Amino acid sequence: MPMEEELMGMLIGGFSIIMGIAMITIIFLWIKNRKQRIAFFWILTHFITFSISVYVLLKAISFDYHHPMASEEISLLLGQAGVLWGISMICLLFGIFKLSKGTLVQ
Repeated sequence: MPMEEELMGMLIGGFSIIMGIAMITIIFLWIKNRKQRIAFFWILTHFITFSISVYVLLKAISFDYHHPMASEEISLLLGQAGVLWGISMICLLFGIFKLSKGTLVQ
């Protein structure tokens, strides 16, 4: 897909900074609150899986569209990104469920 040359670097840089902050925050909260470590594990797993999904998505949008099989390759990459995104959302839901379960007991 045609884009400005600097755009991909800006997307990667911005996503990496925000995701890095989010992961560091979750790891800090995980260390601070050991009672709910399973919940933080699931949320961290969400962030990791979501990051892989974004990597695959960025790979799809930066794919050389002049390639003879570009449409098929891009479709496959978008499908993989979608499946990984779905898995990441399930992990997030598990984490939220475990966090809410912990607060309901207290």
